[in-house]
Amino acid sequence: MAVEQNLDPTSIDAAIVRYAEGPVLLEAAVAGFTQAELDTRLDETSWSIRQIVHHVADGDDLWKVFIKQAIGSPGGRFLLNWYWDMTQDEWVHGWKYAALPVEPSLALLRANRALTAQLLRLVPEAWGNTLHIIWPSGKDQWVSVGEVVEMQTRHVLGHVDDICEIREARLVQRSLFHPKAANHLP
Repeated sequence: MAVEQNLDPTSIDAAIVRYAEGPVLLEAAVAGFTQAELDTRLDETSWSIRQIVHHVADGDDLWKVFIKQAIGSPGGRFLLNWYWDMTQDEWVHGWKYAALPVEPSLALLRANRALTAQLLRLVPEAWGNTLHIIWPSGKDQWVSVGEVVEMQTRHVLGHVDDICEIREARLVQRSLFHPKAANHLP
């Protein structure tokens, strides 16, 4: 099933470019952090930078399946119940994000976005292809490829902002206790 989208080819291409830039933005946000610094978090209840990186890469990997399914077999049903049966925090702990190095997840995100962007450029007519989703809230909705691409673009940007917030808080904290050391932080 395809829905009529009010996007011209230039707008679709611009959306694909923004989507493809996600890995570069995430990599830039974590650049310069040591392995120990990747474990920094805003507070005891929030995720560390390391956990955020894994969450972004794994979430993107899940939604890549939606895009491929909608391109190859539009009009079907997209099921993530197995994933939605647990909270995000449970997955973060269950998949041991705190113990994993970030490099493989950054590479996964980079590869997935590059491949998916190439596919989207080859089949721009699939931008409006939809799949049926029943969200955890019970909301029943047809969702298009374009909507998922935009959602995943916003997802990376939101978590890049989270990482920048952690970085800023760390800079402020370091400058309060060690004014000279703050000049050497990434």
